Amino acid sequence: MKKQIFLFAVSFLMIIAIDQFIKFIFIDGFKWNGDWLSLILVYNKGVAFSMFSFLGEGLKYLQIALLFVVFWIFFREKILFSHPIISGILLGAGVSNIVDRFIHSGVVDYVYYHGLFNFAVFNFADVMIDFSVAMFVWFYVVKQNKKSKK
Repeated sequence: MKKQIFLFAVSFLMIIAIDQFIKFIFIDGFKWNGDWLSLILVYNKGVAFSMFSFLGEGLKYLQIALLFVVFWIFFREKILFSHPIISGILLGAGVSNIVDRFIHSGVVDYVYYHGLFNFAVFNFADVMIDFSVAMFVWFYVVKQNKKSKK
């Protein structure tokens, strides 16, 4: 149990530290424009694709409540202990984006794909959220299907 708590805490804190460090680089003025990918500073007042930006300041409190619900479910269902690193990545990335809302009044985004089509600007925490969700899907759908076929 101590090992799982340690792994969760380390992954949680590392994701926040890495994400905030990268964001600091862009806030400090770094930018780069390429033919199909640009690294630019954008403050997203909403969630993905700026959805729910009409909620304004209330969005960050809604997201905090959502993260507490996810944490509680992970703790109660023992997901936190069976997958501590993935749980730490997911919750750390979510917390890092919420920290931005308090410090910068919006999430600091910086990766902009504009190759074959224009895509939303996103950040490292967003990628880590997608990664952790994909890992949970793999563990609970793909891996479970393999077990049930045996």
